[in-house]
Amino acid sequence: MTAIEQQSRLSNPLALIPELKDIGGALYKATGNGTIPQTTIGLVQLRAGQLAGSTYLTVLHTGGLRRSGVSEENITAVASWRDAPYFTDAERVALELVESVLTPSPSGERVPGELYARASLHYDEKALATLIMAIGQVCFFLPLALIGKPLPGVSPSDQWRQP
Repeated sequence: MTAIEQQSRLSNPLALIPELKDIGGALYKATGNGTIPQTTIGLVQLRAGQLAGSTYLTVLHTGGLRRSGVSEENITAVASWRDAPYFTDAERVALELVESVLTPSPSGERVPGELYARASLHYDEKALATLIMAIGQVCFFLPLALIGKPLPGVSPSDQWRQP
């Protein structure tokens, strides 16, 4: 690692924009309403980090899944979930939704009606809205992870460049 890579590009965004604490807290509360298992949310957010190419988000959500007791096989298989035997049908549709949102589609429509219909079979309206917010939560912080480059695996107080 070069000296520049050993620090983030940005100072602590909470110090720069204190309102982020309230936004982050509200998003965490909204996705923690109990309608979707936290492990499913973690899998979805890990896949979002992988798709975006963010080491920070990938390490962050991998650690959260480990602390939640998710097996190494499940965590490792998120990148190749389509042919992995470790996921429930509900988890698979959640992973497919996040991929659809974050991956351009040659047909133009990222989330086709057929995918929404399959998701509706596994999640009631509130749960589906929660899943959508979980995707939005990770997407909200994605520019900060990609542009600010917080240090992966480092405590929140130490991951940002010191002013």
